Amino acid sequence: MGQLDIDRIRCTPVYSFVEAAHYLNLPVSTLSSWFRGQSYKHNDEIRRFQPVIRLDGEPGEGLSFLNLVEAHVLTAIRREHRIPLQKVRRALEYVELELGLQRPLTNTRFETDGVDLLVRELEKLVNISQEGQLEIEPVVRTFLRRIKRDPEGVPIKLYPFTRTTVSDTEPEPVEIDPRVAFGRPVLAGRGVPTAVLADRFTAGDSLADLAQDYDTSTQVIEEAIRCQLSRREAA
Repeated sequence: MGQLDIDRIRCTPVYSFVEAAHYLNLPVSTLSSWFRGQSYKHNDEIRRFQPVIRLDGEPGEGLSFLNLVEAHVLTAIRREHRIPLQKVRRALEYVELELGLQRPLTNTRFETDGVDLLVRELEKLVNISQEGQLEIEPVVRTFLRRIKRDPEGVPIKLYPFTRTTVSDTEPEPVEIDPRVAFGRPVLAGRGVPTAVLADRFTAGDSLADLAQDYDTSTQVIEEAIRCQLSRREAA
């Protein structure tokens, strides 16, 4: 597979909003507002804020792998501090301008330089006398460490959190690689779709059986199955 084909795969919409929201532990409405904007009422007037992230396709086509990575990083910014999206957008536009990046949330320079720029800009935009100092930098870096990049710094894999807890010690049992299993979650390092594990488990195979078959621990298998089964419940 050539580099042009790989680049195209990364930018091709393949994830529905329901599916992507599950992988990111987000409400579908939240994810939709980030990419499609949202109307709201203010003093009997209908207003609308614009999307924070640009979709690689049409709104009805869903998210690409790179869109998924962007939303993963934005989740870190929004998780602890409910900063208004208008201010997040302005801060990201500032980072984009200062670093000369078209999609800063996926760029390796965001990890090295952009996080500090973003935090400083948000502190200007948010009333920190009431909010207190913004301490989002450690959370953002925790999320950024779940992204594997190629030598050029382009994201090639995402290790989503399988639970709502977020820390550097959280395991990475599942990976999403747009080149493997059509970009669906697989057992990290083995390429076995979590859908296959879930099917075998619901058919009667035990966690121990699956762990032995794929040479891993029952804990890893359990997390991979949880990822898949909870997605089905959300669909």
